[in-house]
Amino acid sequence: MFEWIRFILGTGLLCIGVATFILEVFGVFKFRYVLNRMHVAAMGDTMGIGASLAGLMILFGFQFVTLKLALVLIFLWCASPVSSHLISRLEYITNEKLEKYCEVRSEDQNRRISGQED
Repeated sequence: MFEWIRFILGTGLLCIGVATFILEVFGVFKFRYVLNRMHVAAMGDTMGIGASLAGLMILFGFQFVTLKLALVLIFLWCASPVSSHLISRLEYITNEKLEKYCEVRSEDQNRRISGQED
């Protein structure tokens, strides 16, 4: 009975991960601006990888492979958001037509919004 529950739970998480990846692909093609695409890709990767690897860990049970999958999951959860942030900062710094696509705030506006007025 325990094996069936483990199989159903692991397969369900794998299906959630695959569905997240499919939605991510549609989101990347739906949005026009690169920062919106990157946001969808980063969020989809983080959630999809988490669900998929958690499903695989449940299916494998308590083995050395599970430890490897957990380490891969931790690494990807740390690396994916950081790399997406760095690439989006590069786009923000180098794009000369940024005002066409989104609202760009000055440093004074950012301080007023965050409540750090001098």
